[in-house]
Amino acid sequence: MNKQEVHIEAINFVQQKIDALTKIYKEALNAAAADDAKSSSGDKHETAVSMAQLEQEKITKQINTLLEQKRELEKINTSIPHKIIQKGSLIETNNGWFYLSIGIGLIKHSNFPFFCLSPQAPLGQLLLGKKTKDTISFNGKTTAIKNIF
Repeated sequence: MNKQEVHIEAINFVQQKIDALTKIYKEALNAAAADDAKSSSGDKHETAVSMAQLEQEKITKQINTLLEQKRELEKINTSIPHKIIQKGSLIETNNGWFYLSIGIGLIKHSNFPFFCLSPQAPLGQLLLGKKTKDTISFNGKTTAIKNIF
């Protein structure tokens, strides 16, 4: 597993979420249009329209957040090797692999699990600036840094 593969997998993961939410959004628009065409006026109709608009706004916010995360990932240059942990580092530890990029959690690539972790997250902040063979303590658990890519 190399950093470029992990990076591509993270981008693909975010894109799949964007695609799924876009599909849900379009389905909600179509359903709202169909309901609008067959509904009569009244409180029940206006409540349904209002609920549909709220749902569409919620989905739009989620899509925008994911688009921003994708842009953040696309800014990372994976060809630069790291000796000190920084944004874009792939980190091998005794407690698993971490990709310091954006906070999207656990991803599996070809049965290779790794955590996409934000540098702003508490664990990400502890890792920043560390080198191979350094250790950190988080939630009562000691983590040894084996390798940085």
